[in-house]
Amino acid sequence: MLIGKADTFIVNRISSAFTDLFRPVITIMGVPANAISQFIKNIEELAAIRDQNTRLKQDNKTLMRWFSLASQLEAENQQLKKLLNVIDEPEAEEITARVVADTGGAFAQSIIITGGNKDGIQKGQAVVNEIGLVGRITQVGNSSSRVLLINDINSRIPVRVGDAGYNAILSGNNSLRPRIIYLGLKRSVSLGDKVITSGDAGAFPPGLPIGKVVSIDKKNILVETFASRDKLQFVRVLKYKVLTDLRLD
Repeated sequence: MLIGKADTFIVNRISSAFTDLFRPVITIMGVPANAISQFIKNIEELAAIRDQNTRLKQDNKTLMRWFSLASQLEAENQQLKKLLNVIDEPEAEEITARVVADTGGAFAQSIIITGGNKDGIQKGQAVVNEIGLVGRITQVGNSSSRVLLINDINSRIPVRVGDAGYNAILSGNNSLRPRIIYLGLKRSVSLGDKVITSGDAGAFPPGLPIGKVVSIDKKNILVETFASRDKLQFVRVLKYKVLTDLRLD
C-alpha cells in the first residue's frame, strides 16, 4: 500500500513537470485555427497598408509638382490671352540641393543647403520645392549656400494676386504669413486668391506659386505660403537667365 502511494506521488510529480514544460505548446495548440488565421491575415493587411501609404506619399509628391507646373502655365496663359507674338521667357536650369541646416530664429529666417560656386549657384537665384517658392540665394560658398526664406523680414518679392493678376509686393514679416503691400486701393482681393511671382525686375521667373490669401483686414492682407519651412528636406535652385544685354539701336 505504501509503495503504491509512493509510486502515485512520483508519477504525479513527473506529470506536473511535463505539463509545465509543454504548457506553451499546449496553449498554442489550443488556440482555434481561425484565430491564428485571423492573426496572420492582420499582419498581411498591415504590410499592405504600409505599402499603400508609401505609394500614396510618392503620388502626392508627384501631384504637387504637377500643381506647381500647372500654376505656372495658368499664369502664362492669362498673360498670353492679352498679347500676341509673345517672346518666350529664358528657361531656368535646375540644381537639386539638400537642406543641411535651419538657421532661422526670431530675427532671421534662412536655411543652409548643399551646393555652391562649384555647382553654378549664384546669389539672387530662386529656390523652390515641389509645391512653391521657398526663397532666394543670399550667400554662396564653395559647396554650400544660404537661402533667405520668403517670410524673412528682409524679403521683398514682386507678385501677382488673383485671377486678375494685380501687381503687388510680398513682404516678409518673420511670421508664417507674409503680407501683401503696394497693391493699390482700388484692387479687389478675396480670400483664397492665389499669389505667384510676377517676374518683374527679373528677380524670379514669372508664375512660380507662392501661396494663397488667408486673411484680409483694413491693415493687412496675409498670405499662407505653399512651401512649409518645417517640411523642407530637398529644394531646387533655379539658374534663371535674366536678359541683361538690352541695347537700344
